[in-house]
Amino acid sequence: MTKVKKEKTVEEETGGTEKSYQELIANINPIANPLASRKLSKKLYKCVKKAAKVKQIRRGVKEVQKFINKGETGIVIFAGDTLPIEVYCHLPIMCEDRNMAYAYVPSKVDLGSSAGSKRPTCVIMVKPHDDYKEAYDECLEEVTSLPKPI
Repeated sequence: MTKVKKEKTVEEETGGTEKSYQELIANINPIANPLASRKLSKKLYKCVKKAAKVKQIRRGVKEVQKFINKGETGIVIFAGDTLPIEVYCHLPIMCEDRNMAYAYVPSKVDLGSSAGSKRPTCVIMVKPHDDYKEAYDECLEEVTSLPKPI
């Protein structure tokens, strides 16, 4: 007697709890500006995933702040649904002072999972590397073209 494997449905594979982009935008902070579009968010998540494979990311407020102060360069990606906003509201100013590109994505859960972590992450810095240079340059170009807050 052999067991018959039943095929997973699409809903079971994604976990069934995946929210749409519009639902995620409803929960963002008032300071989440410039917010990445759906297409740019996916590109940023892919770039984070590639950077995490070669260990070229900085994860978390404390670590990102330390390396911004040391002068490291890269793209800083913030989660737009982090509460309280006082946790990381000083980092965009630090990025602007050092002419670093930064953008907000709508979900800290998606940001954490793209970095290969089970925990949500509110800020990640992606450093440039030769292994994913094309994806990094494309993301950098699009993030710098986003309108900056006043």
